[in-house]
Amino acid sequence: MKTVAFIGLGNMGGPMAANLVKAKYSVKGFDLSEEAKAHSKSQGVDIVSSVEEAVTTADAVITMLPAGKHLLAVYEGALKAAKAGTLFIDCSTIDVDSARTAHQAATKASMLSLDAPVSGGVGGATAGTLTFMAGGSKAAFDKAQELLSVMGGKIVHCGGDGNGQAAKICNNMILGISMIASAEAFNLAEKLGLDHQALFDVASTSSGQCWSINSYCPVPGPVPTSPANNDYKPGFAAALMLKDLKLSQEAAKSSGVSTPLGAHAEELYQLFNNEGGATTDFSGIIKFLKGEK
Repeated sequence: MKTVAFIGLGNMGGPMAANLVKAKYSVKGFDLSEEAKAHSKSQGVDIVSSVEEAVTTADAVITMLPAGKHLLAVYEGALKAAKAGTLFIDCSTIDVDSARTAHQAATKASMLSLDAPVSGGVGGATAGTLTFMAGGSKAAFDKAQELLSVMGGKIVHCGGDGNGQAAKICNNMILGISMIASAEAFNLAEKLGLDHQALFDVASTSSGQCWSINSYCPVPGPVPTSPANNDYKPGFAAALMLKDLKLSQEAAKSSGVSTPLGAHAEELYQLFNNEGGATTDFSGIIKFLKGEK
């Protein structure tokens, strides 16, 4: 596979496409944003005028799009224009039902397909260290390994069609809940006169430890690389956390599963977004919970 079509060249897709160029792939890119196209062109991506033009000669098609409706709209034209047997890899974070519909359309068009959402943010996309959570057939997964290994550091086959999306939204539901719990604990500790560092030293090495504390502590000081030390400028924006929590609750409702903490986390992040936190890092919810802006 030496020719790749990349549809969606934004904050995540742009650096992912650039890493493929660095690995000597011929990358044909398309995006609706002129700014995104210009930046990717400067990184060596061959910018084309339509989705169909991008996919016609491609061995693989990678998409990184905002929502399921956008993916299905792109697939409608792309599946007709691509040659039979082309590998379709969707790296967007979308609802499970849309992911499975996309797989069905790809199969009907004699294509291999994966849903392979990512974790690692813009930093991981730039460094080529993303984690890919892949759903689809073993044949599609095996064929995709070559490409995914260029863009990521860890690639996990999560099972059949849509299971990559299922893994992503379940993981991020845990993350959203655990960040709220961590924020509440640090706010309570502060009121009780307990130093942030002292709580971190205890919680990060005992039963309270979790990624939200150990790697992304929501208060300044204990973890120098956390956004709390940079005025909560986003590594992962609160608007994106809200999107993932909404997806988790849509999936919970459609499958009849009770997720009361997930539902409450969605409510709190909705309020945080409404109060102006959308472009803040999701760990900034600690200030919202404290009643600060």
